Amino acid sequence: MKKMTMLILATLMATSLATLPGCGGDGGSSSSTNTATPNAPDDGNDGGDDGGNNNGGGDDGSDDGGSDATGRTFLIEPGPDATEDMVNAMIQLRPGDVMQFACGYFDLKEGLLIQATEDVLIKGCGKDKTVLSFRDSINVTGLEAINVRGITVEDLTILDSPGDAFKLKGVKWGTLNGVRAMWSGGGGTITADNYGDRLQVECTKPPMNEGDPTPDYIPSSASGRYGIYPVESENILVDNSESVGASDAGIYVGQTNNAIIRNSRAIYNVMGFEIENVQGGEYNSNTAECNTGGFLIYDLENITQYGDTSVMLNNLARNNNTYNFAQSGLVSIVPRGSGFITLGYDNIEIYNNTFEDHSTGAILYISYELVDGKGNTADKKLDPYTEGLHIHNNVFKHSGYSLPPPDLEKTLDGNIENLLPTLIGLKNLPTLNDPTQILSSLQNLANLGKGAHILWDGLRDDLDADCPYPVDANGDPVPADENGKPQLTNEDPNPSCHYNAYKFDSNGNRKLPQWGSCFHDNDMSSDSAPYLNFHGTDGLELIIGLADQDLSLLSPDGLASIVTGTLNFPADTHLSDHDCQSRFGKVLEPLPHVTIPPFERSGDIDPAPSEEVVEKLCNTSVASGEINRDALEVNCPRLDQYNLFADPHDPRSMPNEGGMPFVLNSKLFSDYATKYRVAFIPPGTKAIYRDGQDGNNLNGALSFPLGTVIAKTFAFTDESNHSEQLVETRLLIKRLSKSGKPMWEGLPYVWEKDDNGEPIAVYQPGGAQVAVHWHYRDANSGKLLTGSTDGYSVPNANQCITCHGNDDRPAGSAPIGPKVRNLNRPYAPESSFMGTSGQGGFPRVNQLQAMIDRGLLSGAPTLEINDKGIATNVERLPHWNVPGDSGAAANSPEDIESRMRAYLEVNCQHCHNDKGAASNTGFYLDHFRPVNVSYGVCKKPTATGGGSCGRQHVIVPGSADKSIISCRLAAQGDPERMMPPIARSVTHDEASALLDQWINTVVDSSYSNGSACN
Repeated sequence: MKKMTMLILATLMATSLATLPGCGGDGGSSSSTNTATPNAPDDGNDGGDDGGNNNGGGDDGSDDGGSDATGRTFLIEPGPDATEDMVNAMIQLRPGDVMQFACGYFDLKEGLLIQATEDVLIKGCGKDKTVLSFRDSINVTGLEAINVRGITVEDLTILDSPGDAFKLKGVKWGTLNGVRAMWSGGGGTITADNYGDRLQVECTKPPMNEGDPTPDYIPSSASGRYGIYPVESENILVDNSESVGASDAGIYVGQTNNAIIRNSRAIYNVMGFEIENVQGGEYNSNTAECNTGGFLIYDLENITQYGDTSVMLNNLARNNNTYNFAQSGLVSIVPRGSGFITLGYDNIEIYNNTFEDHSTGAILYISYELVDGKGNTADKKLDPYTEGLHIHNNVFKHSGYSLPPPDLEKTLDGNIENLLPTLIGLKNLPTLNDPTQILSSLQNLANLGKGAHILWDGLRDDLDADCPYPVDANGDPVPADENGKPQLTNEDPNPSCHYNAYKFDSNGNRKLPQWGSCFHDNDMSSDSAPYLNFHGTDGLELIIGLADQDLSLLSPDGLASIVTGTLNFPADTHLSDHDCQSRFGKVLEPLPHVTIPPFERSGDIDPAPSEEVVEKLCNTSVASGEINRDALEVNCPRLDQYNLFADPHDPRSMPNEGGMPFVLNSKLFSDYATKYRVAFIPPGTKAIYRDGQDGNNLNGALSFPLGTVIAKTFAFTDESNHSEQLVETRLLIKRLSKSGKPMWEGLPYVWEKDDNGEPIAVYQPGGAQVAVHWHYRDANSGKLLTGSTDGYSVPNANQCITCHGNDDRPAGSAPIGPKVRNLNRPYAPESSFMGTSGQGGFPRVNQLQAMIDRGLLSGAPTLEINDKGIATNVERLPHWNVPGDSGAAANSPEDIESRMRAYLEVNCQHCHNDKGAASNTGFYLDHFRPVNVSYGVCKKPTATGGGSCGRQHVIVPGSADKSIISCRLAAQGDPERMMPPIARSVTHDEASALLDQWINTVVDSSYSNGSACN
């Protein structure tokens, strides 16, 4: 499909020269906060109880299991304090706790983020009574739960989230019941005054073209991406819920095992419901109406896992004819008027559903070959074809009556996939041998032919007998399922070819119907064609070849392909090709329904300690120079209570107990803050040397012992008046839970003045915003940095876990920066402000060697240190902002790429790796990963909305202006676009310039997948 833009007209002209038969039909078978008081009484909630969360379910996913232990209830009332009360409550949630939103309209300035806890309940008074508006939120997501075991969210509406409304990532046992995700759309803002009238949206007459009148709802591409979005999770139930107006997908379960979506409704989204890369999915008794497309079951390429086995029953898809208002990504090519689409996903059973009034087709059964071309799908782990498709006992009414015209603007911009309906129409002209019909079609390109109830691209793969069975990173065969299909994940290397021998018998014949499709006992209205096989792009070989200047067409095989393709140009209507009973004497076996096992607590999350315990430990007296190590078990109200520094009022002073100051080669950008880092390793213990060589510890830091504290102080330096503003000190403390498991805790402390005017750092788990300015020379580049912001953000305690708490590191908020390659340098402060006082006077020697000499590091090799203080025999990151620091010639392609990769690793990779917070994107920036499609080269975005900046690929070789990553790194003031989304409020101009230089002058089509953007 990805060929020259204006071929369609030429194709139509070519078909007028042929005397091809018309398309006929063969029929079809017919703790508490300001207002959050523990154990507050129920104030009229009409869905749920106050006794904690009963997550989990029986065989059908119902909530009949879980814990009965009653925790605390935090009541949040509408009003100016609602955001602060919500944040203070969310960071305290422990097993059995409830966050209760009262009835009313909430104007919330931050997102609701739940991290690293279990068995919690978030609830309102009902989705028509409790409305949480995130229109003015500084965060991209409305409600986000990450790495939570057991969470239920019920009886509330999330309105106008900048990005996703409800997102569950890394959740085991998650239930969304009686919730609504909604955007105001183009019809004016939904407010506290009008929400009672605006929340109910009907589906009467969707706008088939942009600008058409719409009496119900006005969709907008400015709306957020996903309404309800569980991803990389397990045992998920979405019940009695709704999504309205998402610019990508309404209710979307992705890369998840065991997911049920039932009794729910999606309206006026681009795609109503999506099951993506899911292993074990079920749609049951849902309604999709007035979307662009109703239901989708498919696999995306280059992400964490590949899907298999989903059931769709008792659903209604009707009138999904809204024009496509997505900005980019795969969903932007969905033709309006699609009831159901499947793409590259095996084993789907569709029965007892009703599909009515779809202008393109009720069911579109297509493959990645149609999108990418035969054999061109870059991800060879993904099977491009859907097989094992079983469609039976459904009702089909009024399909394929008005194919959408091509969007020439998108086509001219290279988005050729939007020509799919035109291709179908070309192949289904009423009578191609009637000159009057041909002339009429030429005069009206917007009305070429019609669709059908079921549309199939007719594409299947042939046996590739020479393709070897795929292997894992160690060269061993990957596991296979009971059918011999390889079970590949994103941790496996990309094979050189699509292995498909499991689909064929020893004679090379396809195993049918297992790797085919069966359609039977469907009730199809006579007002539409029952079925069309439009044979992909057959018949376009000559034109496509000419566009590609493919001289092989002049060979005998090439000429034969042209003749064969021409014969297959018109669609056929042989629905009997899918009559498995007649052909094989059997149909496909019924697929199993999803079972969600009962929930049980893990016991890994400790309850909150009492105030008495905290006060006792934090006020323990210790000798001068000693750390209050007993207090490290709890979160003290003040930083000085831990006695970490010689001067308790200055975290830049020398650390107690032999704490070691350190700096990094390349650091996380935080609005040009100067940082003072110290590692406090308990006396008598050592960190363990762990680098990324030979596949070991690819993304991890040094392994620190229990009781370690890492302190990082953020300050803003003004060398012009010799002042420095202390803003915050963050602690990472490695503790032991009561279950015996180590866990890192992240604590934010904000610097204030006490009653005597002395600096004091106060524990502020809810975070803060501070006005700051800076004026100093960077210690590495020598560049003068100046500027200011009113919005420097101190993250709340749960946001710490977003970056620090991922599956590739120990539990909790594990350290990110102190990796061997980032510590391999001599110590030197980030600015000259301290001179040689305090930590400024620490010896300026190689930091790894200093740790060895001080007895703080074990397992390190003997270091070979050069005259610059760098160990030459172990890995090292360059200073990203010092040309030539990579070891290559300054500003050579190798040097630019090495420095840019160092920056992306430190600023982005902690989330963008295959086990990180952004693992679901398939966009990974690991230090040892080659720069290929998984590194963003010509990679399509997984999620779109405004975050894609209207661009089609993450990195476009030679064009930063077309690359999503360039837009996102440069973005400012837009939470949907800004990357990184935490820790900065201004653009890092120098890094943005280096990124654009790398894309424009270094990355080209010679890179793996580098030619796939066109």
